Amino acid sequence: MRTSSYCVVGGGISGLTAAYRLRVAVGDEASITVFDPADRLGGVLRTEAVGGVPMDVGAEAFVVRRPEVPALLAELGLTNRHVGTTGVRPLIYSQGRLHPLPPATLGGIPSSAESMAGLVNAATLAWIASEPSRPFRWQAGGDPPVADLVAGRFGEQVVARSVDPMLGGVYAGSAATIGLRSAVPTLTAALDAGAPHLTDAVRQALMSITAGPVFGAVGGGYTVLVDELVRRSRLNWVQAAVDGIEAAEAPAQGWMLRDDAGGGRRADAVILAVPAARLVRLVEGIAPRTAAAAGRIVSASSVVVALAVPRGVRFPQNSGVLVASGEHLHAKAITLSSRKWGRSDVELLRLSFGRFGDAPDKNPARHASDDELLAWAKQDLADVFGLAIDPVDVCVRRWVDAMPQYGPGHRDLVAELRAGLPPTVAVAGGYLDGIGVPACIGAAGRAVTGVLGAVEASVAR
Repeated sequence: MRTSSYCVVGGGISGLTAAYRLRVAVGDEASITVFDPADRLGGVLRTEAVGGVPMDVGAEAFVVRRPEVPALLAELGLTNRHVGTTGVRPLIYSQGRLHPLPPATLGGIPSSAESMAGLVNAATLAWIASEPSRPFRWQAGGDPPVADLVAGRFGEQVVARSVDPMLGGVYAGSAATIGLRSAVPTLTAALDAGAPHLTDAVRQALMSITAGPVFGAVGGGYTVLVDELVRRSRLNWVQAAVDGIEAAEAPAQGWMLRDDAGGGRRADAVILAVPAARLVRLVEGIAPRTAAAAGRIVSASSVVVALAVPRGVRFPQNSGVLVASGEHLHAKAITLSSRKWGRSDVELLRLSFGRFGDAPDKNPARHASDDELLAWAKQDLADVFGLAIDPVDVCVRRWVDAMPQYGPGHRDLVAELRAGLPPTVAVAGGYLDGIGVPACIGAAGRAVTGVLGAVEASVAR
């Protein structure tokens, strides 16, 4: 009897979760192979020693209100590694100075004029206050860019100084390019249900959010989760990129994968956990409809500069700084990691550079040297906090085309992408159902369920 064989292309959190879910479902005898050419598995979950302390220099935190990460940690016996924030809040850097993060907002969208006091001018405050009295029309199912709705109802300053900083931190994008339905799904749900105006929709959406911590992390860094997924899945790692997939010849069924090291492997089913741009090249011969849809998904590049400085530097008691649009800083966000998580012997912080729409020749992930990035980081810290920083350790990590942009109509685009796949081929990744780790874990589980059901159906026939 032939041993069942499964291949996963991509060794990030999506691919590793898929490999683990496959192992749990199919048992010890099946062959599970993960292809990834990187120097280590984990993708954007990357933990490095900075100042002698494990620090995540890719994805840093997960949203606690989503169940996927806490549930997976519990399943793997890692619940004791789930750590929360200290509860301190971020600041916004706008108009050359620091402001408290506005209260009672949803993705930076206000629920009242009072929540924007001090961040926007008097004319904008009056415009926000008058929003409920102005005529409002919403097309159920609509998905405009966030900026189109928010600027018209609350003003351009709200977009630049409150919404853009939030979306820049999540997507490395802006309110002009991110679709409302992806950015704030609870808001669009309230609008679809008939909220009479945007203010009311924001208030309804805020009521659906439960109290408690927003973010969590993995103690010791995401490498703890990555290592356990690798161990539990008992995968075979082929350190190469797949450059071709084709239907296997009769009498065998399934797929043949060719890698760039000259190897080949047959699989009963395949899960493609690679970025959308890479997916296009892999499936254009077997799923042209999927390739066409994936080709419409664009991504941003970013850089993380992680610093360790001696204890005692007088940073504010905040979790970090989100940067408004149009400011002179290079960074789009500063995370005061030791303030946020409260767990290091040195002061740890990280600065993020790069946004969607950066000019090709000015993209920091591609064109700035490590020395330039460090100089920018030190200058930004001086401008924001008035502090001259002399780091004891530095780590620069570039994430090229790693931040998919969830433009208007993204959900329909993803539905089209999935619909074009053969039954025993599935996709997982941060460009599908959400850019965060919880969504990636969920998409990987969905992919495994789909291909296993298709394999079982083909055997039954």
